[in-house]
Amino acid sequence: MKIASSRTRKRLHLLTGACLGLFLLTHFSNHALGLISVETMEAARRIFNMIWRSWPGTVLLYGSLLVHFLLALESLYRRQTLRMPVREALKIIFGLTFPFLIVSHVVSTRVEWMLTGYGDGYYQVLPALWSSSFNTTRQSLALVLAWAHGCLGAWFWMRSRSWYPRYFLFFYSFAVLVPMLALLGFAVAARSLEVGLPSTTWFMPHRTPPEIIGQIRTSIFVGLLAMIGGTLILRTIPVSGKIRITYPDRAISVAKGFSVLEASRAAGIPHLSICGGRGRCSTCRVRVTEGLERQPPASDAERATLTRIGAPNNVRLACQLRPSHNLSISPILGGDNVGLKAQPTEQQAAGRERHIAVLFCDLRDFTLLAQKQLPFDTVFLLNRYFETIGEAVEESGGVIDKFIGDGALALFGLNNSIEEACAQALTATARIAKGIDVLNRNFMSELDKPLRIAMGMHAGPAIIGQIGYGKASSLTAVGDTINAASRLEGFAKEYDAQLAVSADLVRYAGLTVNDRESYNISIRGRAGTLETLIMQNAAEVEAMFAAANHQASPAV
Repeated sequence: MKIASSRTRKRLHLLTGACLGLFLLTHFSNHALGLISVETMEAARRIFNMIWRSWPGTVLLYGSLLVHFLLALESLYRRQTLRMPVREALKIIFGLTFPFLIVSHVVSTRVEWMLTGYGDGYYQVLPALWSSSFNTTRQSLALVLAWAHGCLGAWFWMRSRSWYPRYFLFFYSFAVLVPMLALLGFAVAARSLEVGLPSTTWFMPHRTPPEIIGQIRTSIFVGLLAMIGGTLILRTIPVSGKIRITYPDRAISVAKGFSVLEASRAAGIPHLSICGGRGRCSTCRVRVTEGLERQPPASDAERATLTRIGAPNNVRLACQLRPSHNLSISPILGGDNVGLKAQPTEQQAAGRERHIAVLFCDLRDFTLLAQKQLPFDTVFLLNRYFETIGEAVEESGGVIDKFIGDGALALFGLNNSIEEACAQALTATARIAKGIDVLNRNFMSELDKPLRIAMGMHAGPAIIGQIGYGKASSLTAVGDTINAASRLEGFAKEYDAQLAVSADLVRYAGLTVNDRESYNISIRGRAGTLETLIMQNAAEVEAMFAAANHQASPAV
């Protein structure tokens, strides 16, 4: 049971799911209009039917429903083990349960209309559903399950996108409000019809005999059960031959067709997999120590992921590798303590790639200064310094990643664009410079020399993730961008300046570097040079913004 290639199946699953989600959204929005009146619901329903009961709408809706259901069964068949994370299990259960809950409703509305040209409207459906607690509960449950299934599917698709954290609150509110308003509209409209309607409102000529409707309903129930049952039965038929997978501490035998990830789950071996086994991350990757040459080649999706992380030839994704012969593996990301100790969330542990601006700042000659201060005075001064840095960063829109000795690392762009992040980072440096001046004035009588600060900034891609162990873990960033910013902070000290900033960051912020002297700096461990601006006083940034705003202003 295989429908097209893996990539085609994923695209079909996504497109058909989006179509069904659009139908649910319009349908539930129609229900929500019950908060106004039944007449409003009926008026919207006529528009709704013009779209979804037209020939294109019918083919699109029911074609998507059929393809989506078949793809779900095919995916269930290919899954070699039913051990899976709770969220994946709920998505499957919701998807398979939902059709049984709506069969009666679909037959009495859509099928009736297709057979006779007449269909029940809200005036007929609402009293019928509201008159029976069983019908009310079934329909409400169907609404919630359908929406929950769609939301889980959308979440699995969106969660790895760089823009998802920025719009998370909107998506969450939307996901909660739509079914809530639909249920409230259903309840309010149904209660408004409890007093009854004139008999002419209920008249429906040429109605299909109840026994025929019952037969159609039963046939659909039997068909659904046969399709699901047949899939489950096919899963029990053993595939010819078994293969042996050897882990560093044990060996297991599984039937051919298992992926390495499924084999691990079936054997109860902890194995990280953040994307749910879809090849969208590399956390499940394994190193094949023996038997690689006899295995099937990597698919396009797997090859793209492995190429992106620069994996060597003997590394494969456990969720995509379905061994055809015996092999020995070693998981690269350990899963031995998954679920046994306090762990960061899967998304935090996996990390996500974002384009960010990074600021490193450090006090110069602070060691000599601390030697002349009492320990408690040093602590007090450091806290005032950190307060100055923290306020400047947060007021500019960034976050403090960590304080290291007398230095600090700040990140900008965790939830906004790289252009906004770079402008915020530059603004923060000017505020920090002013804050240091204020500290020097306040502590003038206590300091032999004024406090001097050196800052380095760069912008580019970085991996944001939860790093550490237990309570010592925290959200941080790693990558070449962070290393470059750290090195630029060192160059600021060498040039006896407050700020060394990459020209890339300045350009991202919408500022020009043509009229400023720049240096092509070599950074250890980095190919080529990095064009860098050196500013003796970070307050110069304000003048750069002022000049840019003046040039952008229309002439009077």
